[in-house]
Amino acid sequence: MNDSHPYLAVVPAYNESVTVGRVIRSIREHAPLYDVVVIDDGSTDATAAEAEAAGAKVIRHPYNLGIGGAVQSGFTYALENGYRRLVQVDADGQHEPAEIARLEAAMDEDPSLDMVCGSRFREEVQYAAPISRRTGIHIFAFLVSRIIGQTVTDPTAGFRLYNRRGIALFARDYPHDYPEVEAILMVHYHRLKMREIAVRMYKRDGGVSSISSGKSVYYMLKVLLAIAVGFVRARPVIEAGDEAPVTAAHGI
Repeated sequence: MNDSHPYLAVVPAYNESVTVGRVIRSIREHAPLYDVVVIDDGSTDATAAEAEAAGAKVIRHPYNLGIGGAVQSGFTYALENGYRRLVQVDADGQHEPAEIARLEAAMDEDPSLDMVCGSRFREEVQYAAPISRRTGIHIFAFLVSRIIGQTVTDPTAGFRLYNRRGIALFARDYPHDYPEVEAILMVHYHRLKMREIAVRMYKRDGGVSSISSGKSVYYMLKVLLAIAVGFVRARPVIEAGDEAPVTAAHGI
């Protein structure tokens, strides 16, 4: 880590050669204090070459681990290299790097926040998601909001900023299959603090979504099961300044 760049942008990518270079260049333009690492999750196209050409460090998985495994590799790299903040930006062009400043402003305003989540469905921000997907998102949002005791409108979006405690937590334990909803529950169960803010997001510019129409039912059931399991999950606590969880009592 360069002392002048204490922050890290993690870009998980699987066969995103069409868009990854543009995403990296946009991060470097709009968030120049961030180093950029691309986690090439077993791509079979030119993702790694495009990322390196755009100036990013590339960590290559020998085979595809899925989004959770790719993102956890980013957390591990950030923890091991002493980064103080980490932002996740998807490689498909859905996330707007210019909006990183909004995530930063929220964390700067309240330094007790461990995770700031971007939402497509708050305030003035509008996002035209398909009705079937929007319905699923709203179901998850309702359940998660009830569990954690605060309003969550977009629990499936991965555009998020983490502080050192969040990095430490997810470097050691991160959901691997469709992880975004579970990650919010983990923050709650580990007694960390999160906030959701409105940001612009777009439809993907390239590649193929990991949630195809054939997988949508499985996705719904998997996440609902994860929410149910969350009620009986052990809840370690990451104390301020610590990097290892301490087991806490059960109960929400």
